[in-house]
Amino acid sequence: MGLLDKYKVLLDTAKASGIEDLQYAEQEGVLQIRGTAPNADVKNKLWDIYNQIDPNFLTGDVVMNVDVSSAVAGSQVRVITQSSNLNIRKGPGTDQPIVGKAAKDEVIILISRANDQWWLVRTKDGEEGYCYAQYLEPVG
Repeated sequence: MGLLDKYKVLLDTAKASGIEDLQYAEQEGVLQIRGTAPNADVKNKLWDIYNQIDPNFLTGDVVMNVDVSSAVAGSQVRVITQSSNLNIRKGPGTDQPIVGKAAKDEVIILISRANDQWWLVRTKDGEEGYCYAQYLEPVG
């Protein structure tokens, strides 16, 4: 079974959900998916479907570079780590690659609460990804 067949539900959902500039292709045994989601719920839904097909993202045969439209406003949250930077990850899980970091006490934008453990955030520099919610607190 090819990756386009394996991840048909994921790709169909991306198409039906209004992902802007959606691009996908299989390259060297990895399905690359790129685009801009109209909102955080769509991005979170794609990660949920991916996790259903490949629990805990163990095969590593998908790279999903889908960001949320920058027009989406969010609330502010503060990083409350003890002393170190907070990792920002590509997807909701510690097995996902680190795409950025936020410093202790830095204020970043909360795009959405993907679930109780992982929140989707964006830094002032535009880095977008998932952080462990235990290290974030609402500002104001």
